Amino acid sequence: MRMPTSVSRRQALVTAAAGLAAWRAAPALAQAGNWPAKTVTVVVPYAAGGGTDIIARTVAQRLQERWGQSVVVDNKAGANGTIGSAFVAKAPPDGYTLLMVVGSHAINPVLMKSLPYETRTAFTPVMLLAQSPTVFVVSSTSPYKNLKDLLAAAQREEIAYGYSEGHTRLTGELARQIAKIKFLGVAYKGGAPIMVDVIGGHLPVGVTSVLTALPHVKAGKLRVIAVAARERMPIFPEAMTFEELGYKGVESSSWYGMFGPAGLSPTVVARLNTDLKAVATDPDLKRQMEGQGATLVLTPPDAFQKFLDQETAKWGRVAKAGGIEAE
Repeated sequence: MRMPTSVSRRQALVTAAAGLAAWRAAPALAQAGNWPAKTVTVVVPYAAGGGTDIIARTVAQRLQERWGQSVVVDNKAGANGTIGSAFVAKAPPDGYTLLMVVGSHAINPVLMKSLPYETRTAFTPVMLLAQSPTVFVVSSTSPYKNLKDLLAAAQREEIAYGYSEGHTRLTGELARQIAKIKFLGVAYKGGAPIMVDVIGGHLPVGVTSVLTALPHVKAGKLRVIAVAARERMPIFPEAMTFEELGYKGVESSSWYGMFGPAGLSPTVVARLNTDLKAVATDPDLKRQMEGQGATLVLTPPDAFQKFLDQETAKWGRVAKAGGIEAE
């Protein structure tokens, strides 16, 4: 029996539309399959020389060796990481523009009233590469010889701590809330200026990443007085945890994660996961990362997204309890 003309036309249109969609998708799939066929840029939305920059350049060098293609790290600092992140959010989702960020990426929605992108949907999570506890540092000549000294003083009088972004700001605030101390946060434009002022005796305490503090600790100018983790760090065996003194929950990590723009091909994401695992588990690189106080975690996309959601929720609670409003 012959089908009605209207039905035949409808089926023909559906078939044609499906064919057109497949035809349009074919180049993208082919491109993903051949990826990378040219230079890959990893955007670091912070200044050169910081912890994220060091991690990004270390990983980029290994990926370049593996791929036989140039991998360039591009620092686009400013606005607490949002300028560089916005650049990646607007980039074509072809795998040639990637983003390496830290914990502030998940905290910016808590502390900033308006962002040039929607954090939850503007990016494709690729992998949570590594984590490192946030540390509290003092000058090597500081009267605070250990965390117990610092907390005792901060319970008597107000003590300033320097922070350079939302993550370190809220870590200090978390310590203030749990240990019930008089901690006053002072904003800086980067981790390096904090280290300068702590070393110079102009700032009592700095809250920062291991990678930012480490060179100064090795030079004997700074002392890590506490780590925001459940256990002490092998790299700083004398630095106490808050939990040792009965203050549970002061946990905060500087994490390093890679993203692509929204819509990044699953093929590229899978390839990145495979290659990142391959280079990260190289004994030399693993040893280098551990020597910098970072622990490789290599969390895949779905679990990474869950971690991001948990981080945003946790720090949202800390900000609310501290009366810290988005600006």
